[in-house]
Amino acid sequence: MSLKTRATIADLYKVEGKAELVHGEIVHMPPIGDDPGYASGEIFVTLRDYARRTRHGRAYGDGVGFHVHLPHRESFSPDAAYHVGSRTGMRFPEGAPIFAVEVRSEHDYGPAAERQMQAKRADYFACGTLVVWDVDLLSPDVIKVYRASAPDNPTIYRRGEIAEAEPAVPGWRMPVDDLFG
Repeated sequence: MSLKTRATIADLYKVEGKAELVHGEIVHMPPIGDDPGYASGEIFVTLRDYARRTRHGRAYGDGVGFHVHLPHRESFSPDAAYHVGSRTGMRFPEGAPIFAVEVRSEHDYGPAAERQMQAKRADYFACGTLVVWDVDLLSPDVIKVYRASAPDNPTIYRRGEIAEAEPAVPGWRMPVDDLFG
C-alpha cells in the first residue's frame, strides 16, 4: 500500500507555470490561447487603471496565486483579479480576491467542466470573494457575473453591453466588446 504525500503551499511555490493546490494535489493549468489571453489582459488593464485612479486595492493579471484556507483548497490562480488585502511582497497574496475572473479556454466546456467551474465559484465565495466573472468568448452570453449574495442567479452581459462587478469593484465598468481584439 502506497501513501501519497499531500502537497503544500511550499510545494506550489516551486511549480513552473500556472497551478492551484486542491485536495492536497498540485493541479496544473495549461497555457491559454490567443483570444482568452487577450480578454484576460484587457480585464486586468481596466482593473489596474481603476485601482490607480481610486488608490484602493490592486489588480492582478494571470498567473498570480492567492493563498486561501479551505479544508480542500489552498490556492486560486484566476485569469484576472482585484484584491484589497495587505501586500505580501514576494509571497502569494493572502486570502481570495474580492473579484475573480475565469476566462474559458478551449477545454473548459461540457458537463464536467461546468461542474468544476461551479465548485470553484463556491470555493471563491466560501473564501470571501464577492464577485466571479465567467467569461465565455464563444457564447452570446459573454460574461456571467456571479455574486456571493445570489450565487445561482448570474447577471448576463452580451456584446454591445457594459459589464460591472458590483459590489466588489464599486463604479468600475467595462464594455464587453473590449474583450474581442
